[in-house]
Amino acid sequence: MNKTAIIRCEHFNAAHRLHNKNWSDEKNHAIFGKCNNPNYHGHNYDLEVKIIGVCDLETGYVIDAKILSDLIKDKILDRFDHKNLNLDTEEFSSLNPTAENIAMVIYNILKPELESSLELKIKLYETSRNYVEYPCL
Repeated sequence: MNKTAIIRCEHFNAAHRLHNKNWSDEKNHAIFGKCNNPNYHGHNYDLEVKIIGVCDLETGYVIDAKILSDLIKDKILDRFDHKNLNLDTEEFSSLNPTAENIAMVIYNILKPELESSLELKIKLYETSRNYVEYPCL
């Protein structure tokens, strides 16, 4: 049977600072620029969670949209929305909260919650012009 994708779009706001503690302040500023602001800065992130799989013959669903919505709210939005990613989250206490790393973290949180037969793709928009995809195949 052919696979189908369902995509759930969500939104969250979060602050962060891009910083490598092993570098000098000068190098951090040279590499990360304004994103290295010691007082942090924020983004209005747009998140697309794509689930790919074969539709269930009885329901016609790849995954129930309500179940997917609740999963994203419980595991991602409640954890990251209106938070300082560097200070308020365990995931980024030692991981630089770049868009790439945020997308990977979201994937790693959601993937174990899904049936193993389902594929997961994350697209995270940091701005309307900058976004990342994970995994990228």
